[in-house]
Amino acid sequence: MPVPSAVNGLYHFAFPCRDAEQTRAFYEDLLGLPLVHCMTADAVPSSGSKGPYAHVFFRMGDNSYIAFFDLGNNEAPLPSPNTPDWVQHFAMEVGSIDQVLAHKARLEAAGVEVRGIVDHDFIKSIYFFDPNGLRLEITTRTEAPGFIEEAEREAHAALAEWTRRKHQLTGVTV
Repeated sequence: MPVPSAVNGLYHFAFPCRDAEQTRAFYEDLLGLPLVHCMTADAVPSSGSKGPYAHVFFRMGDNSYIAFFDLGNNEAPLPSPNTPDWVQHFAMEVGSIDQVLAHKARLEAAGVEVRGIVDHDFIKSIYFFDPNGLRLEITTRTEAPGFIEEAEREAHAALAEWTRRKHQLTGVTV
C-alpha cells in the first residue's frame, strides 16, 4: 500500500451556525476575515442528506478558511454535554502581542467578553466566544529559541507518561 503524502495544511474547518449573516458580521466586520464564498444547496453531496443549507467561508491570512453551515432552522448549535466549554476551540495566530491586544480592544469595544491575555509560556492568547457559542482563541508565538524542537523531541515520552498516569487515575486501559 503506498504511503500518503504529507498533509500540506488546513484547507477549512467547518462549524454549525444559527444565522449566516450574524456570523458574517462577526467574522468579517469584527475579526477582519473576508467572506470569500457562500454556496447554497438542498442536499449534501457527501451524504445525500436532504435539506437546505448555506455553507460560508472566511479566509485567513494563510489562505485557509474557517467555514460555517447555516441549516436554515435558526437553531444555535448545542454544546457538548460531556466536554467543558474551554476544551473545544479554534485558535487563530497573529504576528505579535500588539495585534493580540488590538483584537482584544476591538472585541471588548463591541461588547464581546474577552478572557486574557493568558501566558502559556510559548504563546500568549485571548479567548472569547462567537455568536454560535464557539470558543475562539487569538494567539501569538512567544516561545524561546529551541522550544519547538525540544517539545518535539519530548512529545512521545510525555504522551506515554500521560497515558500511564491516566490509567492510574481511571483504571481504564485502551
